[in-house]
Amino acid sequence: MNSIRLPTWARFVLVIGVILIAAGAGLVSYRWYTRPTTLSIAVGSLDGEASRVMTAIAGRLTSMSAPVRLRVVEVPSSLAAAEAFSSNKTDLAVVRGDVGDLSQAQTVAVVAHAVVLIIAPPGSPVSSIEGLKRRTVGVVGGEMNQRVVDVLKSEYDLGSKVTFKNLAPPDTRRALESKEVNAIMIVVPLTEKYLALVRGLFSQNAKTPPVLIPIESAGAIAETQHAYESFDVPKGTLRGAPPVPDDDLTTLRTTFYLVAHKKLDSDLIADFTKSLMSAKRDLMGELPILAQVAAADTDPGAYLPVHPGAAEYYNGTQQSFMDKWSNVIFLTPMALGALASILAAAWKFLEIAKPKPDVPALDALYALGRRIRKADNEAALQGIEDEIDDILGAQRAKAASSEADPTEVATLNVTAHRLQNLIHDRRAALRARPARGAAAS
Repeated sequence: MNSIRLPTWARFVLVIGVILIAAGAGLVSYRWYTRPTTLSIAVGSLDGEASRVMTAIAGRLTSMSAPVRLRVVEVPSSLAAAEAFSSNKTDLAVVRGDVGDLSQAQTVAVVAHAVVLIIAPPGSPVSSIEGLKRRTVGVVGGEMNQRVVDVLKSEYDLGSKVTFKNLAPPDTRRALESKEVNAIMIVVPLTEKYLALVRGLFSQNAKTPPVLIPIESAGAIAETQHAYESFDVPKGTLRGAPPVPDDDLTTLRTTFYLVAHKKLDSDLIADFTKSLMSAKRDLMGELPILAQVAAADTDPGAYLPVHPGAAEYYNGTQQSFMDKWSNVIFLTPMALGALASILAAAWKFLEIAKPKPDVPALDALYALGRRIRKADNEAALQGIEDEIDDILGAQRAKAASSEADPTEVATLNVTAHRLQNLIHDRRAALRARPARGAAAS
């Protein structure tokens, strides 16, 4: 094959072009690998606090250039958030553990704990759940707390003995003052914001404080209903003087979780969990409720299983890019080399392409000598001369690219000169044949 030699400027442009293409491909690959992923999250609460907190976290993730961003989908309640999540309308959700279908949910973090408070107004004779029989209890939040109502009915055999009436938060104080209800049940975190909300439901001028009613069977309920746990409300939580409650009070507690779909990639959720905890630390000063955000329970027997990605972060087993792909990077060239060898062997075995052997120019010229002596017409000699011209032309191109040995070039010239003499002599011999035949006649 003849060698093609490009001009210097062309080679320079080619090298620069290859470098630019490689750099561009590397930049595009890097941007693709590091591009942020946006996940949608359903959030809802009775007072809008959960949406406000999650919006602040979403803004913080954007400002810190986190690899995972949030798009907050605001819904009316935790029940609506669970419904949006279970119907695959969002990737994440903040849900209460006892509300909605969570069969596809895995925990990323614990957001808060909510305590079941059953409270009778000041001066009420009711001091136990048994005392609620033949009375009306207002359920603040309505349908979202239906499971708590069902659990209490079952445990205390309330049946139709107690009337539970759903109340919207704005209607609760009016219902208490008009004696439309004899007590209320509300499920809230024990933070100052929500405790102030509960205090505001009762008259502040009463000489006696509201009555907190214990759920003495909380431990037994928690054994069968794993969405709940027994919890003791500390003395003086609702009011300090006189203390309400006047001693630690047993009740039920449930948990708000930030959950993700099982199908979401582990690396994605690991990055999100890391960014979430960083955002929590940065925002705790302005949002004290974030102090309740905690790591998910990584125990295999947890009520809601932890997402594998979140578990990697909490357990410190999150792998870097090189940790995860080093074997692939190392083995891929070896595999490709082995594959190339196999394909080459198969190609040769099947003889799909049979390349012409590369015969040295000097050997080719020596072989022509025998053919010249045996040539019996002018056309054969002319063909041999054309072959000599091709061989010498190829050698000249090789010499121009500085790939030829000067000694070999000189030898070829001498050989070619000898072959020309042989051709001349053979032509003369062929031309002499007719004359000899005529003389013999």
